[in-house]
Amino acid sequence: MTTIIGALDAFIAVLRILLFGGGVLVAALAGLSYVVRTRRVSPFSSVARLTRDSIDPLFAPVERRVIRAGGRPASAPWWTLAAVVIGGIVVISVLGFVRQQIAMATVAATMGPRGLATLLVSWTFGLLQLALLVRVASSWFQIAPHSPWVRWSFGLTEWLLRPLRGIIPPLGMMDVSPIVAYFLLSILEKGVLSLFN
Repeated sequence: MTTIIGALDAFIAVLRILLFGGGVLVAALAGLSYVVRTRRVSPFSSVARLTRDSIDPLFAPVERRVIRAGGRPASAPWWTLAAVVIGGIVVISVLGFVRQQIAMATVAATMGPRGLATLLVSWTFGLLQLALLVRVASSWFQIAPHSPWVRWSFGLTEWLLRPLRGIIPPLGMMDVSPIVAYFLLSILEKGVLSLFN
């Protein structure tokens, strides 16, 4: 297992450098595209022609989505940069999480049945907390609860959120029951894990 963790650490380190380099490249291309699109550079110059022919097609998929959402086409390069940065952060975070879980499983396996029980409890509460976060994010991005991407989070958390909503009133337009549920799960997890020590 230590070789897997070592290989994953090396892969994450290389991937960070590649993602950073990719982000810098996209930032440079986005800046060039932006100055051409906003006519800060003459539209008839060779730089503008090169940008329109070679660089702008890279931003076309994002530009279509920006236009559909009612945005300005000139902002498409910056939205692309934001997507690259956020995507890179998510990929690194997920790989770090996987690495942490492998390390936890390795330690738990050396501790015998008590270690495995501790690991299962941690994973169960972690999954419930992740489901709460997905559910909150889906409400921000107005994703339907029946969407296959988020349906599982509603199934895992409704048993906890429904009674909390009956006790905790919303603060204006904000439902704070997921925040309370997240902290309750953290406290409950610590209580259950203390039984194994």
